[in-house]
Amino acid sequence: MTDAKPHPVIHPRLEQALRMPRIAIESTQPVLEGGRFAAKATIGHPINVTSKIFADGHDQLAATICWRTKDETTWRRARLKLIGNDSWEGQFTPTQVASHEFMIEAWWDIYETYRYELSKKHTAGVPVQLELEEGRLLLERASQRAHGETKAIIDDLLHRLSMAHLDDERVSVMLASETAAAMADADPREHCSRSEVFPVEVERPLALFASWYELFPRSETDDPNRHGTFHDVHKRLPSIRDMGFDVLYFTPIHPIGRQHRKGPNNTLHAGPDDPGSPYAIGSEAGGHDAVHPELGTLDDFRALVAAAREHGLEIALDFAIQCSQDHPWLQEHPGWFSWRPDGTIRYAENPPKKYQDIVNVDFYAEDAMPDLWVALRDVIWHWVEQGVKIFRVDNPHTKPLPFWEWMIADIRERDPDVMFLSEAFTKPAMMARLGKVGFNQSYTYFTWRNNKAELSEYFNELNEHPLRDCYRPNFFVNTPDINPFFLHDSGRAGFLIRAALATMGSGLWGMYSGFELCESAAIPGKEEYLDSEKYQIRVRDYHAPGNIVAEIAQLNRIRRQNPALQTHLGFKAYTAHNDNIFFFGKRTPDLKNFILVAISLDPHNAQEAHFELPLWELGLPDDAETRGEDLMNGHRWTWYGKTQWMRIEPWHLPFGIWRISSDAMDPDLK
Repeated sequence: MTDAKPHPVIHPRLEQALRMPRIAIESTQPVLEGGRFAAKATIGHPINVTSKIFADGHDQLAATICWRTKDETTWRRARLKLIGNDSWEGQFTPTQVASHEFMIEAWWDIYETYRYELSKKHTAGVPVQLELEEGRLLLERASQRAHGETKAIIDDLLHRLSMAHLDDERVSVMLASETAAAMADADPREHCSRSEVFPVEVERPLALFASWYELFPRSETDDPNRHGTFHDVHKRLPSIRDMGFDVLYFTPIHPIGRQHRKGPNNTLHAGPDDPGSPYAIGSEAGGHDAVHPELGTLDDFRALVAAAREHGLEIALDFAIQCSQDHPWLQEHPGWFSWRPDGTIRYAENPPKKYQDIVNVDFYAEDAMPDLWVALRDVIWHWVEQGVKIFRVDNPHTKPLPFWEWMIADIRERDPDVMFLSEAFTKPAMMARLGKVGFNQSYTYFTWRNNKAELSEYFNELNEHPLRDCYRPNFFVNTPDINPFFLHDSGRAGFLIRAALATMGSGLWGMYSGFELCESAAIPGKEEYLDSEKYQIRVRDYHAPGNIVAEIAQLNRIRRQNPALQTHLGFKAYTAHNDNIFFFGKRTPDLKNFILVAISLDPHNAQEAHFELPLWELGLPDDAETRGEDLMNGHRWTWYGKTQWMRIEPWHLPFGIWRISSDAMDPDLK
C-alpha cells in the first residue's frame, strides 16, 4: 500500500493571484475619486458610462453596466459597446430621484470569439468542418443552460443546422445575428470580472435646468418708508413667471438684530428706522426658524409658497449660518460661539471687510458637538416642512466640509427633492469639493470671465472631468454683493451680453432684481452697489424705460424650447476671426438640436467677423447648404458653404442665437 501524494502547499501570494480577475476594468467614468463621492446625474437623462476593458490573448470580450438604486437588491443591466482601443461605452437612464450605484461586469465572450474566428477562416477559404462541429457543441451546451424562449430559439438553430447539407448553409446559421443574440442570452460568462461599485446621485430636473430670480421681499413696496411684506410679493409673481423664471430666491427672511445694526451703504450707525442687513439674523422675535415680523407670519409665508407654486415658481431660501448679537442662541447656547479673553464675542471679518453686526458659530467648540450640527440640520428641515425644497447656502466654504457632507445626506435621505446651491467664491479645489460632498449647484467664476479666451477656457473646463461629474454651474450675472466691473459703464448692451452668456452657457443661471433695469451705480472703484439693498429698502419701477425684460423673457423661452441649452454640457467653441466675438455651439449628444451662439463682447462698437459653420460635425461637406433660424426674431435663411460672415451692432442686439439644420444631414443625426 503506497502513501497518498501530499497536497502541495500554495504560497499565500500565489493563492491570491489565482483568485484575481483575469479581465482588467480600468478608468471607469463617471467616477469621483475612486467612488469616494457620488457623481451627479438627473432623472430621465442618460448616464454615459465609459471604461477601459481588456485581457490577455485575442478572445472577444463582452461587458455590461449593472445599475440600481441603493435600496434595491437586484441589478438592471445595459450592454456596453466596444468603440476601439479597449474603450467601451454605454448608458443607462435612471427613472427615479434617488441615490444610485453602478458597476461594470466583463467576461470572455466564448461564442463571439467563435463567430469572429469562423468568419475569418470561411472568408479566407479555409476548410471549417471542424469549426462547425465545435459550433454545434457550443449550441448544445447552451441549450442545456437556457430556458424559455432562448432555449426554443437555440433548439431550432440546432435543428436547422442538422438539416443543412452544405457547409455554407451551416456557416450562415452560425454567423446569423439571431444566433448571436440567443447565445448572448445563454452565455456562461466565463472569467466574469466585476469592477468596484460606484455611487451616482440622481436628482430632479431643476438641479440641472433652472432660471433663478433673486429679490429682497422687504423691497416689494411702493414707498421706501414702508417695509414690504409677503403679501406684497404676491403681486410680483406673474411678472417673474412671465420673464421665464422658475425659482424665486429670497435673501434671509428672519428677524434682524438691533445691536451694531448697519445703516445705508454699510455705515456703522443705523437710524431708528433703518432695516439693517438681513444677514444679521436673530432678535427677540426669534432666530433661523422664525420670520421677520414686518414681513408677516409663518402662515403668510406658507401662503406665498403655495401661490408661487401655482405660478410655476419654487421658493428658494437663503441659509446663512451667522447670527446677530441678539440671536436667541447667544443666550441659550453661549458655548456655540467664540469669545475673546475680555469676555466680548468675536464678530465676523473677511479683511478688509468687517461685519460688526454678525457673529459666527464655532462648529468644533466642545459644547457645539453635536448639538449645533443637529440644530442647523433641524433649521433646514423646519423650512422643508413649510414647503421649501431649495436652499442657497451663504459662504459654505467657511464651514466644515464634514458638516455639509453629513447634513446634506441626512436631509436628502428624508426628502431627495431638496437641493442646495453653494455660494462659494473661493479656490477651485474647495468649490469642486463642495460639489462632491453634496451641493447640487454652485456659484462660479463666470462673473469674472469677460474676454473670449477666458470664457472659452472656462466653459471647456466645466465640460471636462472631473467638474462635469461633480459641479453644476449656476451662472449668476450679479448678486447683492457683486456689481461686476463690466456692467458699470457698458450700458444696456452690456447687460444683454452678460444675460446671453449666462443663459446660453449653462442650464442654470440667475439674476438679482434690478439687473433687468440695467442698474449699475457702484461705489467708486469697487464691485459693490451704491445704496446697496442689503442695508436699505429699494423701490423700483420694473417698467422703467430701457429695461431688458422682453429680451430676458425671450432668452428663457429659447432655453425651454431647445434641449441643447438646458445644460452646461455640449459646449464647443468655434472659429470666428475676431477676438471680440465669442462664437460657440451647444448641441445634444445626438446632434438633433444644434444651436449656434455669437456674442459680441464689445458693448460699444459694431464688430464683424468671418466664421465657420461646423459642417463636419453634421456629416456635411464644406459646400453644403444649411438652414439657419434666428431664435430671437424667427427670421430664417439658407447658408451656402462653411465660411460665412457676420456683423453685430450692440445698439440693436449684441448677440445672435441660431438653430442650424439641413436636409442633407447624416440621416442618423436627424
